[in-house]
Amino acid sequence: MPYSFKQIDHIQLAAPVDSEEAAREFFHGVLGLPEIEKPESLKANGGVWFACGKQQLHIGIEKDFSPARKAHPAFEMEHIQLLQAHLEEQGYPVISDDRLPGAIRFYVDDPFGNRLEFLEWENGR
Repeated sequence: MPYSFKQIDHIQLAAPVDSEEAAREFFHGVLGLPEIEKPESLKANGGVWFACGKQQLHIGIEKDFSPARKAHPAFEMEHIQLLQAHLEEQGYPVISDDRLPGAIRFYVDDPFGNRLEFLEWENGR
């Protein structure tokens, strides 16, 4: 093939209209992801962007919003137990899942009901 994939550049999750501050409070305030300034040409669309390692997480505004209950991003972590405890302290219910061999993982919903997965590989990968 004449083309090749390098990596995923970003993942976009949808959120309801006027939810940028709630996105900032959760993704930056609770999770600690740094916010990235959107290009001027895209600011009118609304939403907010965050850095996640070499990739980005974009929160896009959707007029007829419906949360993603099955489709989800998965975030590879270090010290996942600390994140789990932090989320629970902040009032975000965590759903543990031990069905993936070699991984510690759990799910949590963002403030808009989108499913998020967090995992840590026990022996690296």
